[in-house]
Amino acid sequence: MPGIHMYAQWKLIWEKYRHILKPNRKSPIELLNYVSRRYCLTEIHEQAALDTVRLNILMNEPLAQKLPKNSAPEPRTFYIEDVGNGKDLYTLQSTKGQRSRIFFGIDMITGYFIVEGCSRLWDELYAFRGLDEDDLENPYCVAEYINCLEAFGMLEDTLRHNK
Repeated sequence: MPGIHMYAQWKLIWEKYRHILKPNRKSPIELLNYVSRRYCLTEIHEQAALDTVRLNILMNEPLAQKLPKNSAPEPRTFYIEDVGNGKDLYTLQSTKGQRSRIFFGIDMITGYFIVEGCSRLWDELYAFRGLDEDDLENPYCVAEYINCLEAFGMLEDTLRHNK
């Protein structure tokens, strides 16, 4: 079963790093500012796009638990444009003829984000955003964070700042 093998890998990484890492999760506004400084964004106000973010939170218990009591998600959604740094992201897409627009959505309450069309951007944002106390107790979150930090050459600096 591949799932059990993957969980074992996540757990090994989690056990190695969980006591070294400290909560460092950036706020939703910090994450949105980061993305908007690096990439040209076009905001999407369509209900279907907003619901993609909203429903991912509401239908996923660990994400829904990050909502303060009596609050609802406040999604914002965008396309990353194929200009400036965005060109590099579009170049990474599959070259099977047609490209899809890169979608970025973020909840301004929980900091949950979604990226469709470019896994590299998701990895970049996960490394930048960091982890909160609950994330540090989750083997998947820690392993994914460590892998993303390594991919962007940020692991050593991050560990140095955690001392």
